[in-house]
Amino acid sequence: MRVFVTGASGWIGSAVVPELIGAGHEVTGLARSDASAEALTRAGARVRLGTLDDLGTLRSEAAESDGVIHLAFKHDIAFSGGFGEAVGADRRAVEALGEALQGTGRPLVIASGTLGLKPGAVATEQDGIEPGSAHPGGGPRGRLETALLTLSLASHGVRSSVVRLPPTVHGEGDPGFMAALVGIAREKGVSGHVGDGANRWPATHRLDAAHLFRLALEKAPAGTVLHAVADEGVPIRAVAEVIGRHLDLPVVSVAPEEASAHFGWLGGVVGADSPASSALTRDLLGWRPVQPGLLDDLGKGHYFS
Repeated sequence: MRVFVTGASGWIGSAVVPELIGAGHEVTGLARSDASAEALTRAGARVRLGTLDDLGTLRSEAAESDGVIHLAFKHDIAFSGGFGEAVGADRRAVEALGEALQGTGRPLVIASGTLGLKPGAVATEQDGIEPGSAHPGGGPRGRLETALLTLSLASHGVRSSVVRLPPTVHGEGDPGFMAALVGIAREKGVSGHVGDGANRWPATHRLDAAHLFRLALEKAPAGTVLHAVADEGVPIRAVAEVIGRHLDLPVVSVAPEEASAHFGWLGGVVGADSPASSALTRDLLGWRPVQPGLLDDLGKGHYFS
C-alpha cells in the first residue's frame, strides 16, 4: 500500500514508519522541518513538506494514497496554553483527509487516548463511542470529538478507525510522562505519587503501538475503536518506587491538594485512576504486545542515563 503518515517523525510516527516499510508498504511522511525530512529520508520514506495547516497538501496526499495514518498534533501549542487552537487544527486536518478518502473504502487511522475515558474502572473499546458521551475517546473533550468525527466517516465510504493510546507510550528516548516524572523526582529530591499511589495507568511500548497502527491500516473494519494497551493498569506507586530506586531517592506520598505544586503540569493527571483493556482489540486483530512492560522498561535504566 502507498501510505501517507502525518506526524511521521514524532515519537509514535518514527516507530510506525519502519513498521510499515518493513511490512512492504510505501510511506510518504509529512514533515514540517528539514530535520524531520532528513529523518524520514534515512528511514526510507518519501517526504512531503508541510504542516497540519496545509489542508490542500493533506487532501492531495490522501487522494494519492491507499491509506492514511494521522498522528500529528500541535503538542507545542497545546502545552503552551493553546489547546483549543491545536484541537481546531486537528479537526480541520481530519476533515480534509476524510474528504479526500470519501467513497473510496480506503483506511484512515487516527490516534486518540484512553486517559479519563472511564475514571476508576477498566475502560474498553466500547466505552465512549456514542455522541454526547462524557469522555468520548478519552482525554480533553475537543480532541475526543475529532475521534467521533473519524468514526462517523465510516458511513461515508471511509474505512476509518481510532487507535486509543494510553497516557504512557514508553521506550528508549521517550519524551513523555515517564521522562517528566523522572525529571521531577530529580528536581524535588523525592520520587512522589499522589495519595496512596494505587491509581492505575495503562501503558504500552511504542513498538507494540506501532504494530497495532499497521494492523489497523491493513484490516480494521470501518468505524472501529482499538486500544493500544499492553499493561492494563500499572499503579503509579510502583512507578515511583522504580524511579526512587534508580535515583536513590525516597518515595513519598503527595497530598492531592499539593499535586499541582509538586508535579507542575502533570499535577492534573498523575493522580488519575484510568485503567483500560485491549481484550477486544486483541480478539479482533490478533494484536499481541511482545515488548517489555512499563515497569520492566523503567528497570532497564535508559530513563535515568
